[in-house]
Amino acid sequence: MRKKLPILALTLALLLSACGQTASEPSATPAASPEASVPVESETPQAPELSGTMKVVATSDAYGPLFDAFTADTGVEVEVLSMSSGEVLSRLRAEGGTPSADLWFGGGVDSFMSAKDDGLLEQVTFDAADELDPAYKDADGYWYSKGITIVGFLVNNTLLSELGLEAPQTWTDLLDSQYAGEIIMSNPAVSGTNYAVVNAILQTMGEEEGWNYFEALNDNIAYYSRRGSDPSNRVISDEYAIGITYLDGTIDALVEQYDVTAIYPTDGIPWVPEGVAVFKDAENVEAAKYFVEWLFSSDEHLTQLAEIDQKTGVKIIKPDMEGVELSFDTSILMEEDLSLFGSQREAILERFEALMGDKAADE
Repeated sequence: MRKKLPILALTLALLLSACGQTASEPSATPAASPEASVPVESETPQAPELSGTMKVVATSDAYGPLFDAFTADTGVEVEVLSMSSGEVLSRLRAEGGTPSADLWFGGGVDSFMSAKDDGLLEQVTFDAADELDPAYKDADGYWYSKGITIVGFLVNNTLLSELGLEAPQTWTDLLDSQYAGEIIMSNPAVSGTNYAVVNAILQTMGEEEGWNYFEALNDNIAYYSRRGSDPSNRVISDEYAIGITYLDGTIDALVEQYDVTAIYPTDGIPWVPEGVAVFKDAENVEAAKYFVEWLFSSDEHLTQLAEIDQKTGVKIIKPDMEGVELSFDTSILMEEDLSLFGSQREAILERFEALMGDKAADE
């Protein structure tokens, strides 16, 4: 039977948010490539004279080993605060040009695009940037991508059975009235991953049809959480039958532990690059700029990142890198114009906020 749990976890919303990663083929759960653990020779450039502490806002606190390696190479200590990309952008604007952190690590690239347009990011250029796919980096060097996040569904098989429901296989299936009150999704104003869902579907369906879609979907949504991990957590806790969620190695683990199934929608997978950038006028801007070069200049460091993220999408970002092979078919991805992600963000979120109404969690 269904268990209703208190919503206390939402009080951590301003500190924790997942902004997921990539996954494997639609017929299999996500898995890191066996080759991802093969050590490769580091190509890291010689470190300049650096000191002090580098403060980082990241979408997860799991990156400790990567930052420890940076500390070992440079002597720069690292402090990390977990925060979603939407929250980072809001805080950055509120800080009025005096950022409280040096490095921005992870989150939907739409927020990075908006931050660049607002003049809030530092330009970072280095030789190895030429090896990165131009589609996944800012042409002027204000942000880079460390991987991509893809989105699908996680369904609770027990609840579906109790309710006499079939698992949805497409985005269109989610509009069926039989799923009313059984779907949970994160707020796209907070989660860069779910903003990517909204933008990608609007691009795919067209603006009018796309907004009609989200208005119909809203009828079936129970509420919009502030944490990117809430949909999957609430599904495994038997609270909701369907969660719209990132698909990655952490979801793979849930599939093994619980009676849940990850579904890759057959009508297309929304996706978004995860950004990395340096804040303009940061206290330790030189350390942050060198970290970006340190990361992308070394296949060894990128391999370590892929293992932490439990994804192999970094291979899309740096096609010639060794140590990682793609573990999913890129043909499952929706066709998207990334240039629209940043330029359309404010208008889309304003309209979506009105659509959500009182279903949007406020804490």
